Amino acid sequence: MPTYIRQLTANGLFPVDYVANSLADAIQYEPQSGIYTVTNTYQQTKVLKFDAHLDRMENSAKLANIPFVLNRDTLRQALREMILACKFGDVRFRVTVGANAPDVFIITLEPFIPQPADVIEKGVICVTSPNSARTNPLVKSTEWMHQRDGVRKIDVYETLLLNEDWAILEGTSSNFYAIWNNPEPETGLVLYTANEGVLGGIARQIVLEVVPKLADEINVRLSPITIWDIPHISEAFITSSSRGIIPVVKIDEHVIGDGKVGQYTQRLRRLYQVWVESHLEEL
Repeated sequence: MPTYIRQLTANGLFPVDYVANSLADAIQYEPQSGIYTVTNTYQQTKVLKFDAHLDRMENSAKLANIPFVLNRDTLRQALREMILACKFGDVRFRVTVGANAPDVFIITLEPFIPQPADVIEKGVICVTSPNSARTNPLVKSTEWMHQRDGVRKIDVYETLLLNEDWAILEGTSSNFYAIWNNPEPETGLVLYTANEGVLGGIARQIVLEVVPKLADEINVRLSPITIWDIPHISEAFITSSSRGIIPVVKIDEHVIGDGKVGQYTQRLRRLYQVWVESHLEEL
């Protein structure tokens, strides 16, 4: 099924002059320089933390020196109109703004397909990519959207970006977390996730909001692990807005823990889902 794409201008919604089979396919037609956000709907026209997505777009535009003016009500209305018109049901959508046309919003919709059950139940495999940290990670830029396919490794679920110190920062389209039964007795079980050199994901905001519910059992450290720490961690997972929490059971040649989805990852995923269900809002 093809995508449903429109341009939103001051004069309303208009068709684009290209056809794409998916959000990924549509990237080739979108600006090399610009900003974007991507997420999905629930119950057709409900969204999660949409204002946080728009806040990040505004911040990305500011950091990229793009004179971006956002009318949130107009964008919401246009999205709702498109979602009802395309008849996909739940959609995954991207909103893109090019640096050369900051008053034009490219809105691309595709049917939303949830993650397969075995991905959640059995976990996924990731690999690391040396010296692949993004130049400007605080900007959710279309430049990175075009570049990341050159970083991604085939036949694995996600590629994890390493800095020059071999620290695991994030995935090409996700945030990364590791759980380690730290050898320091006073520290105990720790959830590690990088806080600098990464894009602050919207799903990451939710994880950091719900993890205090496990405060008696697990501490949070906003710093990355390195590739040399991988053999010592007991659990790992990644997050993104459209996928939520995805368990990771192997990184490079290292099996994580016993190779099965860990109990804390499962518990965090349940807490995450409860949070999502109680925070949905209509466009």
